Amino acid sequence: MFPSRPEILEHTRKVMIELFEVEDNSLVESAQLYDDLDIDSIDTLDLMLELKRYINRDIDAEHFKNVRTLGDVVDAIDVLR
Repeated sequence: MFPSRPEILEHTRKVMIELFEVEDNSLVESAQLYDDLDIDSIDTLDLMLELKRYINRDIDAEHFKNVRTLGDVVDAIDVLR
């Protein structure tokens, strides 16, 4: 069963805290990955791989091309439903 949008958000937040040591209170959907959270392109690939394992589906890197915020990450996964 594919996770709901809130479940995707919660999992993504956990991953970002664990992998990138991002502060929990900064993980709002409007947070800019690069500017606010210091998540660079390599980190984004790591995040994408973890989310791929989480949803058990392939994620095309092109799908993440326009991702800029935490909310964008969640939306990019949610549309694969």
